[in-house]
Amino acid sequence: MLSNKRITRIWILVFLIFLALIFLSSNAGKSKSWNPVVKVLIELLSPVQRLVKEGVNYSTGLWDKYIALIDTHEENKRLKAEINRLVIENSRNRELISTYERIQKMLKTRDFTGGDYLAAQVIGRDPTGWFKSVIIDKGKNSGIKESMPVVNADGVVGQIVSVSYNYSKVLLLIDQNSAVDSIIERSRDSGIVKGISSEKCSLDYVLKTSDVRTGDIVVTSGLDRVFPKGNHIGKVIEVKDASGGLFKDIKIKPSVDFARLEEVLVILREDPLLDSSNEKQ
Repeated sequence: MLSNKRITRIWILVFLIFLALIFLSSNAGKSKSWNPVVKVLIELLSPVQRLVKEGVNYSTGLWDKYIALIDTHEENKRLKAEINRLVIENSRNRELISTYERIQKMLKTRDFTGGDYLAAQVIGRDPTGWFKSVIIDKGKNSGIKESMPVVNADGVVGQIVSVSYNYSKVLLLIDQNSAVDSIIERSRDSGIVKGISSEKCSLDYVLKTSDVRTGDIVVTSGLDRVFPKGNHIGKVIEVKDASGGLFKDIKIKPSVDFARLEEVLVILREDPLLDSSNEKQ
């Protein structure tokens, strides 16, 4: 706590400074030069005035920096939001370009034949795990019908088994309920490709007398009236002579990577026999 004497001295000092300021202001316009009294007062009061001015300038500077800091913070927030938006947009654009390039690759690959093609994207998979199937984003409104074959640039994917107005279900080649009439490209021996797992299919009903070797290419025969002839199915990876049977035990590796299936082509063709019977009716 300040003593009464000290407080009194402070007030006296303030009063003297006040009087000095009044005196200086009253004599400011009377003479161009300072008289001795004014000079003494200037010497006494200038340091005080300078300290006050520096304090005001310092406070003003702090306030300006605070305002500038707030503005910078808001600008940084805005820039970060804009950067995030651009990153997301760039990622989407890259994915669209990648999808376009894969579809173009499929359309340019003429390993499959027969009919017009409709590109579609895989948007879902069978959640139960009992069936190997996918959902694509095209349906009746796009001209898709049941039993239409589905392929991609690598080969046979499967066939349409269910159709709604805007979506379709594709039973994959690797499903145990799938069966595709096929032929070995080199020896011309025929058989039926059936799904057994996500990585293998079996080639059934190939006689023991047939010439089948590891590495042989298997393609569609066209006899099942679903797939056009010559579509790539896979490669023979195992050949055994089953004991006590008429047929060989053959395993093939599908040419399609079903774990990375994103885009497909639906071959818009129908059973020619059904078409001809409908025309007669």
